Amino acid sequence: MNFVEKLTNATRKNKSLLCVGLDPDPERMPDKVDVFEFNKAIIDATADLVCAYKPNIAFYEALGNEGLDALKQTVKYIPGHIPVIVDAKRNDIGNTAKAYARAIFDYFNFDATTVNPYLGFDSLEPFIQYQDKGIFILCRTSNAGAVDFQSLHCETGEHSHRPLFELVALKANQWNTHGNIGLVVGATYPEELRLVRQSCPDMPLLIPGIGAQGGDLAATVSYGVNARGEGAIINSSRGIIYASRGEDFAQAARQAALSLRKQINDCLPTSTP
Repeated sequence: MNFVEKLTNATRKNKSLLCVGLDPDPERMPDKVDVFEFNKAIIDATADLVCAYKPNIAFYEALGNEGLDALKQTVKYIPGHIPVIVDAKRNDIGNTAKAYARAIFDYFNFDATTVNPYLGFDSLEPFIQYQDKGIFILCRTSNAGAVDFQSLHCETGEHSHRPLFELVALKANQWNTHGNIGLVVGATYPEELRLVRQSCPDMPLLIPGIGAQGGDLAATVSYGVNARGEGAIINSSRGIIYASRGEDFAQAARQAALSLRKQINDCLPTSTP
């Protein structure tokens, strides 16, 4: 089963477009709970409510070997029918990109990863060649500084100009010969999300920016889903996993996930994704 099939199956099984970000921060976690124990409790509480999990590798790297060991344990623990997307934003030239891809897909066994397109196609090719894995190319990110480059208008010939993020989406369409490419588009820029979905009608979109970053949920769902009401992976991290710092943190996370899944589904044109 390839990534897109796995994502579609999880979406339909759990009636969910919700992705939970597993970003453990010891300063916000309950006292005396280690990283894997924390993740395990969150997964146990939410595995029937999500279409995917998304650990951001930075939170694990910051903890050294202990953190990376916890990440590997976490990936193994997540139920096999739920895809795991690592937010790593990796890229480099030649053999370095190949090494990144091997680490992510062969060593950690993630189902998908985020990648940076700045170096061009040859730097992404080692990832794309893993045909059963998902490759999410940064397109229009959710942070305020995204406008510094991603909104710049570029000449495309015949006096035509397009913003850089739109050119990234068009290139991703061209590169998607294996059907395993998706895009990262932030919920904080709904009009840009709409344009990307128009350019890429069937491509899976990983959509951060809901919750702590203030993205508009109704617009995100309306503009992010494909014609079948699927294909949008709406991520929330802090708003779910840190719903409580007490002993009830897992139960609080479940309630937050239940609430957000319902809000997402209520925005769909039909009752189920």
